[in-house]
Amino acid sequence: MTKPAWLFSTTIGRQTARAFSRHKRPAGSLYPTLKNPPFSMLRVLVTTTSFQDTSGPHHDLLASAGWEIVTARGPLNEADTLALMGDIDAFICGDDLITEAVLAKAQPRLKVISKYGIGVDKIDVAACTARGIPLLFTPGVNHTTVAEHVFLLMLALQKHLLFHTDSTRAGRWERKTGHELWNKTIGIVGLGRIGKEVAVRANAFGMKVIAYDLYWDEAFADANQVKRADTVDDIYAVADYLSLHTNLTPETRDMVRAETIAKMKEGVQIFNCARGEIVHTADMAAALKTGRVGGYGADVLDEEPPPPDHPLLHLPNCVITPHVGSRTQESVVRQATKAVENLLMVARGEKPHAQINPDVPFVNGKLR
Repeated sequence: MTKPAWLFSTTIGRQTARAFSRHKRPAGSLYPTLKNPPFSMLRVLVTTTSFQDTSGPHHDLLASAGWEIVTARGPLNEADTLALMGDIDAFICGDDLITEAVLAKAQPRLKVISKYGIGVDKIDVAACTARGIPLLFTPGVNHTTVAEHVFLLMLALQKHLLFHTDSTRAGRWERKTGHELWNKTIGIVGLGRIGKEVAVRANAFGMKVIAYDLYWDEAFADANQVKRADTVDDIYAVADYLSLHTNLTPETRDMVRAETIAKMKEGVQIFNCARGEIVHTADMAAALKTGRVGGYGADVLDEEPPPPDHPLLHLPNCVITPHVGSRTQESVVRQATKAVENLLMVARGEKPHAQINPDVPFVNGKLR
């Protein structure tokens, strides 16, 4: 049977290697092949494209284990993920859909999932735990670059960047009047690692910062002039810019919708580098068309990749990037290295850097 175009396999370290041929290990590699690699016959699936496409020491680290590597171009839907299960021992995943059905087919062979990144809303965590599959992840690696991306989107909208660059490239010299960020109020929903980095950068622009989080860091707020909002509605009432940095949960799904947009300032600018499903797409498109929302900048959508007729792709006051907020050389290397290190640590029976379901055991180099 012909393999899908997005799938190919190789054993890392062999001359026949194809998947990572552009990242061959140089002589004297930092990570020489281990003499007794843990689980030496492991077959590992890697689907995250930024891991595969970005050069760096994470390739050497993965190669050092001597495992067989299968690669696919994610994020994969349920059907494509299912097609790869059954003879995979470990999975370095991105935003692939990993359901109960996927896990059922993956076992008994699948031993561990190492998430590249922090969001696990595409993974059935309860099913992983029930089936005894450790789910590892990599917090603390992408907050800097995602916060920078928020301001990329913000400045692009406020300075009409795309209009002006398109105009000059077309041989025209058309100009629109933009806005300053200085002295404007930015509301941050979710003052975790990324939200804090946004607050720091907002201060550098001379903005007023108000934030909401269930777990309030008083010391950080005092040091960075962040006003605490008692409710999200308090932010809606005063924010010129709204930046979303919350996890996707049943409570936050469609958090920004017609009902909540009505509570916001007329012409509010909204930025989403968290999850697309936090914003109700149809309601956002309608508000952008009327001007109730002045602009929407997002690195995420409710459907990725989106269909050509997605309602947010062709509006002049909307800037969408293809989920690349954390895709910088520096961030990719941090995330990928942590994802591989997690896998190696658990394969040796060691505690990983971070695990979503820490009650799932790993003992004496054997996962169970």
